Amino acid sequence: MITLLVVVFVLGYMAIAFEHGIGVNKAGSALITGVLCWSILALLGPHGAHLTEPLTHHLGEIAGIVFFLLGAMTIVELIAAHGGFDLITDHIKETRRVRLLWTIALLTFFLSSVLDNLTTTIVMVTLLRRLLTEHRDRVYFASVVVLAANAGGAWSPIGDVTTTMLWIGGQISAAGIIGSTFLPSVVSQAVPLVVLSYRFDGRITAAASPVLPNGTGPTTKHQRSMLLLGLGALLFVPLFKTITHLPPYMGMLISLGILWVVTAFMHKEKDAHQRKALSITSALERADAPSILFFLGILLSVAALQEAGVLASSATWITQQIGDHSVIVFLFGLLSAVIDNVPLVASVQNMFSLTEFPMDHSFWQFLAYCAGTGGRALIIGSAAGVAAMGIESITFFWYLKRITGYALLGYAVGALAFLLQDAIL
Repeated sequence: MITLLVVVFVLGYMAIAFEHGIGVNKAGSALITGVLCWSILALLGPHGAHLTEPLTHHLGEIAGIVFFLLGAMTIVELIAAHGGFDLITDHIKETRRVRLLWTIALLTFFLSSVLDNLTTTIVMVTLLRRLLTEHRDRVYFASVVVLAANAGGAWSPIGDVTTTMLWIGGQISAAGIIGSTFLPSVVSQAVPLVVLSYRFDGRITAAASPVLPNGTGPTTKHQRSMLLLGLGALLFVPLFKTITHLPPYMGMLISLGILWVVTAFMHKEKDAHQRKALSITSALERADAPSILFFLGILLSVAALQEAGVLASSATWITQQIGDHSVIVFLFGLLSAVIDNVPLVASVQNMFSLTEFPMDHSFWQFLAYCAGTGGRALIIGSAAGVAAMGIESITFFWYLKRITGYALLGYAVGALAFLLQDAIL
């Protein structure tokens, strides 16, 4: 049963990787893979048809991610519809590729630590579409956004779902994770940027600002208001979670609801056509539904592997074979590029206790860095990568050929920086 389950997952993974070659959208392949994996568990597993309760449990966690993603995408689309991002792009006048590359990377790096790497990627890739005309430029810059978003999220307790898990689980503190992983995260992002800078010469072709017909576009006041309200709504999510201890998607949903009401009153004097164009309903229609379904399918697949014990047994086997905890965590980070880092971190949390490694032990801090940055090695290895893949149609093999090497270099040098810092301090 386990062998068949792994084979189905690998075949589904290959179908996703060869999406453009076989002409099937990755969402379709992911959904089929997810359902087939659970079907195998139901038909051949020891629990048989009694999988409703664990499936419902996993689906609850997955739904949280899906609703969070849907809400974030809708808010970003709403800001874009009001021209809010134009206020940012209007202040980015740089046309030299190297300087623009560093500007975008630094903005992404710090923004992702305040929001989260997924939301930041959605915001920044949307911004890039308003800055760059050439698709070739956009896919390179979007890939750099993926690198920067994951690096920026790794040093913040609310920047990545895995650091949040470790924070809630008591393995790390907010001050501890920032102090221990900020420098390694900076190094892991700076190294690829320095190397890439030698390839980015010349100037970019700037995209023209969209012109809406009949003067139906929002005023500068509404642009500014919606940009501040939208970003404020996203920033409110971690605050809401801290206050209420409810899952992040609850904060995203209430933020979405508030913006729904605000925009209804903001545009109540406009005609029906204008109200619709600037409404939440219209923003929902523009949200990337295939990417959301892809998340659903791939997370269902990983949940099936977790339920079958494949992830836990793999982690135990690696521990027995290797022994050195730093090497194990480093390899877990690389493994997160293939299999979602959330169940991997959850498995590690269950494998090692706070008695063995107390709060803010370097083991947990190194795990936060590796889980947060290791997934960058493949485009489907992180939520940020999947979002960029869906928005800009970045193919698996394009990223593998042109970006993976830089991502691995940054990951390795950042890990070395962490170990050296830990040894010195």
